[in-house]
Amino acid sequence: MCGIVGYVGHREASDFLLEGLRRLEYRGYDSAGVAVADQTGHVSICKTTGRIERLASALASTPLPGTVGIGHTRWATHGPPTEGNAHPHVGGDRVVTICHNGVIENFQELKSRLESEGYVFQSATDTEVIAHLVTECLEKGHVGDEASNPGEAPASLVVAVKAALSQLRGTYGLVLMFRDYPGVIIAARLGSPLVLGISDDEHFIASDASALAGFTDKIVYLSDHQIAVVMADSVQVTHRDLGEVRHSVESLQIGSMDVDLGGFSHYMLKEIFEQPESLKNAMRGRLCEDDATAKFGGLNLTPQQLGGVNRIILTACGTSWHAALLGEYLIEEFARIPVEVEYASELRYRNPPVDPGTLVFAISQSGETADTLGAIREMKRKGHRTLAICNVVGSSIAQEADGGVYLHAGPEIGVASTKAYTSQCMVLALLALYFGRMRHLSFDAGIRIIDAFHALPSKVRAALQTDEECKRIAAKYCNANNFLYLGRQYNFPTALEGALKLKEISYIHAEGYPAAEMKHGPIALVDESTPSVFIVPQGFVYEKVMSNIEEVKARG
Repeated sequence: MCGIVGYVGHREASDFLLEGLRRLEYRGYDSAGVAVADQTGHVSICKTTGRIERLASALASTPLPGTVGIGHTRWATHGPPTEGNAHPHVGGDRVVTICHNGVIENFQELKSRLESEGYVFQSATDTEVIAHLVTECLEKGHVGDEASNPGEAPASLVVAVKAALSQLRGTYGLVLMFRDYPGVIIAARLGSPLVLGISDDEHFIASDASALAGFTDKIVYLSDHQIAVVMADSVQVTHRDLGEVRHSVESLQIGSMDVDLGGFSHYMLKEIFEQPESLKNAMRGRLCEDDATAKFGGLNLTPQQLGGVNRIILTACGTSWHAALLGEYLIEEFARIPVEVEYASELRYRNPPVDPGTLVFAISQSGETADTLGAIREMKRKGHRTLAICNVVGSSIAQEADGGVYLHAGPEIGVASTKAYTSQCMVLALLALYFGRMRHLSFDAGIRIIDAFHALPSKVRAALQTDEECKRIAAKYCNANNFLYLGRQYNFPTALEGALKLKEISYIHAEGYPAAEMKHGPIALVDESTPSVFIVPQGFVYEKVMSNIEEVKARG
């Protein structure tokens, strides 16, 4: 839920840092900060709580000159959302400056030891522990065989950083600056994404490639246990255990126009209106009318393996879990394959019975959701076939899985998922058709489904034309304290997702239920002050849902 940026080059670092952090606002945050080093190594830090624009105003009043810097948006995990707990943090006598994503599980025991050795902590965060730990390793001279040239600063720094990281339990994506080596940033990752932006005389770092669009079109994704020494004119990547590794430079598929607001007031609204195109992109090249089926190029499964699938697990978190729930309905209806939907945060710590015919799909827009990544690794460890449904090409989950499907929805920068959610639903519907036609679904039924798929973008476009009516309804009910979202069958996941969106975006309590379950408890809380949103398209349960509506109306 946090964002990281870094820059080494010739331009004013704070310009990129601010723009990069704006691009990462979608990750959610409660504070933000930047650190910039001048040529002498003096590091200036500016931190604020609240929105990034507060940070921008502070920097406009007191600029931080320098061409090397790091920045961060923080979502509080250890310690409340205060300026003191905001990143960047420093270690020792400002020897090290750090920004960090992730959670250090053994930070308390490390902190106690460091305090006993005289290190003074200024925050309640786990991140500051890393800063002091790296400082300690530098001061103790953790230089091993890798530092063949003792005078070469980056080599000695890497050894010290490795020594510090080896003491951590947990996850991290981090960037470090050093007082005595002002032209160097070290980046390292384990379970939290980092990407490098490559150029001739400047280099960039970010936790998401969208922050780099328009600055460079060449990127390097760091893998777990990799450490990068980043300078203006060079990048060196090493592995914790394997030493120096060759880094693969990829093309950034996101252009500056993709992250431009395009006349919309914010990214979420822009992405809502991009859904007709994102749905087309999810279908493009995947429909085969001749055989009334769908086709996929990246599943990496043989016909024998596909034919042997007798159970599917869909695992995800949050919005992606709601898409998975819809996928369960669709796959069981079209393909008659039993499906289980698992919260990734639970699956990774459970030991469910899984037979050789089980296929596991991990669903994540970013491809970096920590619990989903953990779940897919656990399933792979037990020998199960895993596939990914992701939007971000080259993401950790996409690389970890045996195969998968990309959404092709384009970058989603808004805090709450919109177009990626509907694209996930679209891909799951395509998979349901694909498996269905391999089994019991008739040719005519397949053609009817494909025709319905083709009609979807225009129907979504028509729905978007109700935006003024949506504004009117929102204005009428914006002061309500509680909402119910209700639907049946395929519309139950939509009810859950609608309630989640209201909570995420409006900070209004909302709950989603199957409409028929309302009378088993929730109806006791319904009165004239409780708006109830029913999802009621035409279908075989239409009349039953209308009866549920009458029950609510009877209570005011």
